[in-house]
Amino acid sequence: MTTASTDKPASSPLAIHSAADLTIEDIRAAADRIHGAVVRTPTLHSKTLSDITEADVWLKFENLQFTAAYKERGALNALLLMDEERRSRGVIAASAGNHSQGLSYHGTRLGVPVTIVMPRTTPTVKVMQTESVGGNVVLHGETFDDAYKHARQLEQEMGLTFVHPFDHPHVAAGAGTVALEMFEDAPDLDCIITPIGGGGLISGMSTVARALYPDMDVIGVQAELFPSMYMSMRGEDLPCGGDTLAEGIAVKAPGDFTSSVIRDRVDDILLVSENALEEAVSLLLQIEKTVVEGAGSAGLAALLTNKERFAGKTIGLVLCGGNIDTRLLANVLLRDLARSGRLARLRITLQDRPGALFKVMREFEAHNVNIIEIYHQRIFTSLPAKGLVTDIECEARDRAQLDALITALRTKNYTVAAVESN
Repeated sequence: MTTASTDKPASSPLAIHSAADLTIEDIRAAADRIHGAVVRTPTLHSKTLSDITEADVWLKFENLQFTAAYKERGALNALLLMDEERRSRGVIAASAGNHSQGLSYHGTRLGVPVTIVMPRTTPTVKVMQTESVGGNVVLHGETFDDAYKHARQLEQEMGLTFVHPFDHPHVAAGAGTVALEMFEDAPDLDCIITPIGGGGLISGMSTVARALYPDMDVIGVQAELFPSMYMSMRGEDLPCGGDTLAEGIAVKAPGDFTSSVIRDRVDDILLVSENALEEAVSLLLQIEKTVVEGAGSAGLAALLTNKERFAGKTIGLVLCGGNIDTRLLANVLLRDLARSGRLARLRITLQDRPGALFKVMREFEAHNVNIIEIYHQRIFTSLPAKGLVTDIECEARDRAQLDALITALRTKNYTVAAVESN
């Protein structure tokens, strides 16, 4: 167990830990230890998100860290608690990206060799950024769990020290410094909603919350596709796996240590859909002008999905990471436009004769709907030889404007269907 006054060497990765091994004194000591080496990120009120959710919303911008994620707090704390002999041999970790960047950045800064095992599915941006800050990346397996097993094997073969991305008191204590800063900037919070992958962040934050605000509502959130901690807490058996936008919290097996903390200090865990995650990423970019990855948007996604539950409360959300592939971000934004009715593809059946398309164009003009692209299909269709299908991608002000156009086309006996994105 760490103490507030002594920087002891990191304990064995195989040591058994419990909730008692993480206290607010440990977290305060971690804050002193890492002070000046990580960004003291702001916690700001969002008027627009407060209006949308009917709650009082405060955002902790951990995506403004140098590596764009809170993970470097725990990684640095763990490194600083190691003895020189272990640092000189080097460290190894398994990570979907953010832990790897934090460990690589601070390891390189401290002269510690860092090897990172990442799943092959990790976004390219995270691989490149990890390498750019000094990490030696090994790609292995399809999931975090595959990468984890390989990293533990390399740990033994190469004589390295394993730094767990979440399931260790030193890492969770570093993560808990997020809450110390958040509560200092927003002391009137009565609820925090925190993303859960393996549980390191919420373990640290819930420890601070229970010590300073015993009656605070502490809520965790996971992606529906990876409800590992949710199942562990509720004793349920649900499918776990899939291609989630929130790959940073896509963990199939929650930590033993973090599970003990969460059972003791977290009130509830919610699940959010992929659509909710996409909407939250899009809203944060449009409203707050800040780039957040899927995992970082999970808190807002839960708030949007459960408005009645949180209405009227003062809510703290951690935007825990901002490392999202630019192409994926573009897809998320376009899909959100499609769901909101601002972007659409209309499939219209026409007769293959001169002027047929021109007449349709006049309706678009009349309703001030912008045409982006037009696709004709004459061959692969069940229509008669003199018929054709036209797909028109278009941009409208909102769904009402688009619906008015569709109604006008149908009134003139056109067969029109909106092609749904999902």
